[in-house]
Amino acid sequence: MSLPRSTYYYRSTGKHGVLTDAELVAIIEDIQDELPCYGYRRVTHELRRRGLAINHKRVARVMRMAGLGIKPRKRFVRTTDSRHDGPIFPNLYRNIIPDQPDRVWVADFTYIRVATGFCYLAVILDACSRKVVGYALSRHLDTELALAALGAALVSRNPPKGCIHHADRGCQYASQNYRDALEAAGLRGSMSSVGNPYHNAQAESFMKTLKVEEVYRAGYETFADVAARLPTFIEQVYNAKRLHSALGYRTPEEFETLFAQKAA
Repeated sequence: MSLPRSTYYYRSTGKHGVLTDAELVAIIEDIQDELPCYGYRRVTHELRRRGLAINHKRVARVMRMAGLGIKPRKRFVRTTDSRHDGPIFPNLYRNIIPDQPDRVWVADFTYIRVATGFCYLAVILDACSRKVVGYALSRHLDTELALAALGAALVSRNPPKGCIHHADRGCQYASQNYRDALEAAGLRGSMSSVGNPYHNAQAESFMKTLKVEEVYRAGYETFADVAARLPTFIEQVYNAKRLHSALGYRTPEEFETLFAQKAA
């Protein structure tokens, strides 16, 4: 019937209405099938969202015994070339989280390894909600890629004049074409210090999540593989389903919806 095992366990909770460890493992496995890098804290919050009263200590114990933990992998390839003569924006954003969306956007690049070499992803996130508001994929790391992500963000959001656009000191963001695009959109440019990822923490955090929860697991072979699968992770998983501890264990889309409701 193509139904997850947890569908049955929601209605059959074992003796005295308490889930057995085996039943809990089955539900957690269903969660991790879709969100495979959830640790016990996010799993606990997801279980509670599904109507199960559960203690995080029990979830941690059950996951540990069942071998359902996560194993992050760390890799690093430099994508920032700050050795250029282009002008540098002052740092207008020092990781003071804005109190509403579309006040600060953060931008960054990352590489994705495929069988024939690399392809590159440019993203722009809202610093308040952590939602990816624009992204673009290319075989080349250049200003056109950065402009494509910016264009996608502007179409999807229409930010107010004065919204801060924060990035590293990469030559793509310092180029005249990119600076012209920021000015035309009414965005204020801002740049991190050289080699300091903490000045762009939200973007760095997203890139780590992307690599660990999607790229390293996917085993992309071609650029076409990346182009077909990556949008699904960004739009349907990261923005719409993945719980963020910094957002009170809500998704970015849920956070923005609740914010809009309160502001109305």
